[in-house]
Formats: sequence, structure tokens, C-alpha cells
Amino acid sequence: MDLTQQDWAERLANDPNAFILDVRTDDEWNDGMIPGATNIDIYKGQGFIYAVEELDRSKNYYVYCKAGSRSAQACAIMGQLGFENTYNLIGGFMNWKGETAFPQD
Repeated sequence: MDLTQQDWAERLANDPNAFILDVRTDDEWNDGMIPGATNIDIYKGQGFIYAVEELDRSKNYYVYCKAGSRSAQACAIMGQLGFENTYNLIGGFMNWKGETAFPQD
């Protein structure tokens, strides 16, 4: 499901079963991320699928990338793998107005 920035942030804030998934590259991830996110680079192809298959399907997945197209693709892939609740951030991280953090080394 595609959600606006505001709807995505509001749902996330009120969802105790949320899992934030960042599907950007390592370089993009190192430029900043949404706090609490886990990074699995969609460009890793089969590696992305292997990593996603290890995730808990009972969680609600809030997925983002830089602009919103890779995360939409990730949500579609996850749906095919049996994930029922995936939420794509329209506009991606480049339009994110919420809190940001940097990965810890």
C-alpha cells in the first residue's frame, strides 16, 4: 500500500508491530536514515530476497528508499513472498520531514 509521508509517519508512530525497512544502497544509508530502520539493499537481487525471507511475516513493514520507486518494488516482492502488510513511503527519504539518524559504525 502506498502512503503519503504524513500517513506513513502517523501509522508508524501508532503501530507497536512496526518494522522499518530501508531498501537503499549502503552509500545512501550512510547519508542518513529513519531511526530504527533496518537496511536491506534491493539492488542485491537474490541476496535481497534471501534476507527478506528471514523476516517475521507477522510484522507490519514500513518500506522506504530515496524516492519511492524501489520501495514500491520491494513491497511488491514482499507481497509475492507472503508478507501481508507492507507500506510504501511515497516520495521516499528525500522528502522525509521526520526525525533522521545516522547508522552507527
